[in-house]
Amino acid sequence: MIVERVGEYRRRIHAELKRAFADEHTPREVAGSFAVGVFITMLPTLGTGLILFVVLVALFKSISKIALFASVLVFNPVVKWGVYAASFSLGTLLLGPVEGVTMTDVSLSAGPEIVVRLLVGNLILAVVATVLGYVVVYRLVVSYREQLEPLEEAIEEVVDRTLDPDAA
Repeated sequence: MIVERVGEYRRRIHAELKRAFADEHTPREVAGSFAVGVFITMLPTLGTGLILFVVLVALFKSISKIALFASVLVFNPVVKWGVYAASFSLGTLLLGPVEGVTMTDVSLSAGPEIVVRLLVGNLILAVVATVLGYVVVYRLVVSYREQLEPLEEAIEEVVDRTLDPDAA
């Protein structure tokens, strides 16, 4: 029973990867999906981001599941602590320090002033990461697909010659 489940998971993952590398989604859709994932993942959603991913995938056919969920690999829970620290620092730089609180005293229990600085900084960093993520992934997808075209043509040519020796 377990072996069958593992086999089924392997088949599903393999099928999803093949679909992700196929031309099922345009470069804009792949990049947009990744960018949306980055934006959601960067925000302090406390785990509800994954639920939002599932809802988005169910509602929109144009979303690339692989690209959307890949953003979680980039901004995983370990990395998010650094993002939160940078967010708070940026928020403090823009809004000023919280009176009576040093950097070593910072915690969410210190009050709404801390939360506001965290959210302001986090929103700015999320927007910047979203734009950068879109541009980088768009260029990667376009470059990857351009490299595949000559390979696909060469494979078609070999197959044609193999099936029809008179065509050569």
